[in-house]
Amino acid sequence: MKAAIIVVLMLILAGTILAQGTAKTETADASIDAFWEKFRTAVIKRDKAAVANLSQFPISMPYGVPNVKNNPQLIRRYRSIFFFDHNAPECFTRARPEINPEKPKEFTVACKNAAGEEVIIYLFILTKKGWRFTGLDNINE
Repeated sequence: MKAAIIVVLMLILAGTILAQGTAKTETADASIDAFWEKFRTAVIKRDKAAVANLSQFPISMPYGVPNVKNNPQLIRRYRSIFFFDHNAPECFTRARPEINPEKPKEFTVACKNAAGEEVIIYLFILTKKGWRFTGLDNINE
């Protein structure tokens, strides 16, 4: 009888621990989803000011391209960031954030280049102000 009670208690404890872990994941995913919806909508609408406000500077750029240092630079260089061998508004209508479990405070969004290869990578990180766009990479370079 004692063994059965111990087994039941262990199962309850295990279930509680798993439920807590799931709740944390859902919360993190919910914050990513909420941010992603704001960011993708701003890019699709070409709302440069909103995109700048959802970014953290400097924004890293692909090899050989200078980083974006501030809001005015992002607004000036908007086309080279969101139409860099691809069409980000078109991509963002379908793209979903990809989360690396080893880096829970980061996520990426991949877009296809003009050749159809998924090599344009947008990087986002969790900051004190919430999620922010922090980089663009072309993994072919």
